[in-house]
Amino acid sequence: MKELTEKILKFRDDRGWGGNHDARSLAISISLEASELLEHFQWISAEEAIEKDKQAIIDEAADVFIYLLQLANTLNIDLIEAAKQKMVKNALKYPLPSIIK
Repeated sequence: MKELTEKILKFRDDRGWGGNHDARSLAISISLEASELLEHFQWISAEEAIEKDKQAIIDEAADVFIYLLQLANTLNIDLIEAAKQKMVKNALKYPLPSIIK
């Protein structure tokens, strides 16, 4: 993930876009790209959307991921470790149901 993040940052910096990529702007961009992803599923089933626009869906998901990696870099977040910790919290918040006999 580090290598990919470095490539993304180089791409950004080579174009002089770094000044526009503060945490707030990146969070907004994640939301906007996620909305663009959602657009492909509007008014049709998931199956129809995938059949019709799979590559566009892939591209939008990649955009969300790219912005998320930049946000994580900006805020010095280890996304893998954060996800592991969040899964522990989720397990406590949403325990498996007890089997009643």
